[in-house]
Amino acid sequence: MKVAVFGKVINAETKPFIENLYQELLNIGAEICVFRKLNQFIQEHCDINIQFDEFNSHQDILDYKPDFLITAGGDGTILDAVTFIRDSGIPILGINTGRLGFLSNVSREEISKAITALQEGEYSLDERNLLEVSSDALDLDLNFALNEVTVSRKDTTAMVTIHTWINGDYLNSYWADGLIVATPTGSTGYSLSCGGPIIMPGSESFVITPIAPHNLNVRPFVIPNNMEIKMKVEGREKLCLVSLDSRIYSVPSGSELTMKLGRFKIKLVKTEIQDFPTTLRNKLLWGLDKRN
Repeated sequence: MKVAVFGKVINAETKPFIENLYQELLNIGAEICVFRKLNQFIQEHCDINIQFDEFNSHQDILDYKPDFLITAGGDGTILDAVTFIRDSGIPILGINTGRLGFLSNVSREEISKAITALQEGEYSLDERNLLEVSSDALDLDLNFALNEVTVSRKDTTAMVTIHTWINGDYLNSYWADGLIVATPTGSTGYSLSCGGPIIMPGSESFVITPIAPHNLNVRPFVIPNNMEIKMKVEGREKLCLVSLDSRIYSVPSGSELTMKLGRFKIKLVKTEIQDFPTTLRNKLLWGLDKRN
């Protein structure tokens, strides 16, 4: 089994779990290729006296052809890993050494079980839809987002106006700090913190969630993901911000953007020790009560 391992921020607290991950992979005889920045940390700080192969780009991943990519970190680490995987179809298994972790939902204590599940084939693949963005104002090499696309203000405390159409039909002009278009995967991220609904993975939908709207009767809006969303953003400043997951770009005021369902999907490894309802209960502390 060939495995690529991706991670960026490692500290003293997570060091033992990183060592455990590598030991488990070595125990099953896996071939291992490591993200360059992570490999530098391992060589300097971990008790692993092995020189691993390295990758540092999308092309490196294509050349190595791993069976799986394992991430060590939080959900942001998986979002970064997607930029290496792209449309290659390589499945991602997320080990959560971060804080919340809806995507990287294998806990530190379950590393051994997860690696055993990979070895024995006791897993399924959870395919996640992407958002695809196009605009004359943006020259994008990576024009997709797994979580969300956000349009927001820049260098000002004033609101922006975001005119929005769905399949060519005018929806609304949002007066707000910004507007989020999220996938079901991203519904537990920025959209949720702005009052958006949680959408079950696998649902064929997007949610449009305003950020601090001036019109208090404006609410998040769930639409089928076969619809095309068009936006025109205007503000007092010359530039506005557009973010695709964690990648941020500046666009001139008055720019138009089009969003639609991505042309490929990202595959997440799902083992028997994970399921979305359990993740929700654990991460959001549902039902937690001293009386219980």
